[in-house]
Amino acid sequence: MTPLEIALYPSLLVIGLVIGYVIRVFYAKFRLHSAEEKFKEVLAEAEKEAEAKKKEMLFEAKDNIIQERKQLEREFNERNAELQQLQRRLIQKEDSLDKKYEGLEKKEKDFALLQQEFQKKSQELQKAYERHLRELEKVAQMTAEEAKQQLLTEMVEEAKRDSIKLIKQIEEDARDEADSKAREVIVAAIERNAAEVTAEKTITTVQLPNDEMKGRIIGREGRNIRAFESIAGIDLIIDDTPEVVVISSFDPYRREVAKIALERLIVDGRIHPGRIEEVIQKVEQEINQEIVELGKQACIDLKVTLPRDLYPYIGRLRFRTSYGQNIYNHSIEVANIAGMLAGEIGSNVDNAKVAGLLHDIGKSIKSNGEGSHALVGAEVLRKYGLEEGVINAIAAHHGETEPKFIEASLIVAADAISASRPGARRESFEDYIKRLHTLESIATSIGGVDKAYAIQAGREIRIFVNSEQINDETALIVARDIAKKIESTMKYPGQIKVTVIRETRVVEYAR
Repeated sequence: MTPLEIALYPSLLVIGLVIGYVIRVFYAKFRLHSAEEKFKEVLAEAEKEAEAKKKEMLFEAKDNIIQERKQLEREFNERNAELQQLQRRLIQKEDSLDKKYEGLEKKEKDFALLQQEFQKKSQELQKAYERHLRELEKVAQMTAEEAKQQLLTEMVEEAKRDSIKLIKQIEEDARDEADSKAREVIVAAIERNAAEVTAEKTITTVQLPNDEMKGRIIGREGRNIRAFESIAGIDLIIDDTPEVVVISSFDPYRREVAKIALERLIVDGRIHPGRIEEVIQKVEQEINQEIVELGKQACIDLKVTLPRDLYPYIGRLRFRTSYGQNIYNHSIEVANIAGMLAGEIGSNVDNAKVAGLLHDIGKSIKSNGEGSHALVGAEVLRKYGLEEGVINAIAAHHGETEPKFIEASLIVAADAISASRPGARRESFEDYIKRLHTLESIATSIGGVDKAYAIQAGREIRIFVNSEQINDETALIVARDIAKKIESTMKYPGQIKVTVIRETRVVEYAR
């Protein structure tokens, strides 16, 4: 290789590097130009889409505005029509009032004329009466005052005789009406004491997510609420209470079905007559299945065997109450108590449990209203081949028939124990204690009372009086006053026995 070639190699290398760099720069500019062109195309396309979206949103907004404007115009026309109708009614009433006012003015004038004529006639009658009185005094040879005194004496004697006859007649009528009056008083007392419980046990409240849901429940022209009330068999009350509707019915089963169905419709959001009927039917099927399971579970818990056809009757007791006490729980409690009593005396424990569980079964059986629930239940259960001792216990637990077996007496005792224990009949422990304190405070508020003790779950109060202040005759008055005060100030089931104890203690010490 010549020295010239060796000298040219670096130059050629530099030239090659320069050419490569130039080519790379041109290539980079080419790619950058392509990227700018692509960016411009994407940007133009995005601007076109944004413009189209903007036009679409403007059209949609204009459409909504037009719809709202039509709605407002329609509401304005309706309100305007109502105002015009009210204006026409006001005009008619004004015309009617004007006519009545004219008639009243005419009647006032006529009345004034009649009053003047009446005064004139009264003066003439007064003068005639005075002339007639003077003529009578001349004929009778007696003054008017003497005649009045004699007439008054005769009238008093006659009134005494008539009053004695009237008193006898009133006593006879009172004896004849005593029974009917007593029944009326008892019914009135029951209605007064049961009013609060009835109100509490006939309504169920359902919470709403918001007040707008009330309009959807009511539906267009009220079609949804009418369909719901008709299908569910309840009354749906929608008032100004925020986010709450009230379900009213005397049937707890229907109230429960309506409550669950309404809650599901609210969650689902689809509220129309067809959907309402579908949901209510589905809820009824589920609750009926639950009722059967409740009856089965009661038999399993009590370890008794009964026909499967009786499970629905037992489970349906869950939706019945008596004086605030759930009959399903009450029946299970009576069965347990009756079984314990039967075990203590060596009787048939299974029969006692079955009779206790089924003693109120008549309350869940639909009948024509004739006969008590005890007799209705016994008549139905006789068809299922239960033992006669069980049937008699159910029929006799309220005294409609004569108890013939030991199970009947056990059920009567167990039923009374379950119903009368503290807190069984819709009374909390705090209310129970408060009632006992109130009972004792009423007794101690009477003068001469030293101590008072409420016993037997508040069914009796024993009062110890000071023998120096209260004698035997006054003790009767104290007992009566306390009883009257309890009746006027307290509400309680059954009756409360008031016992006043007066004793004399003589103490002496032997020293």
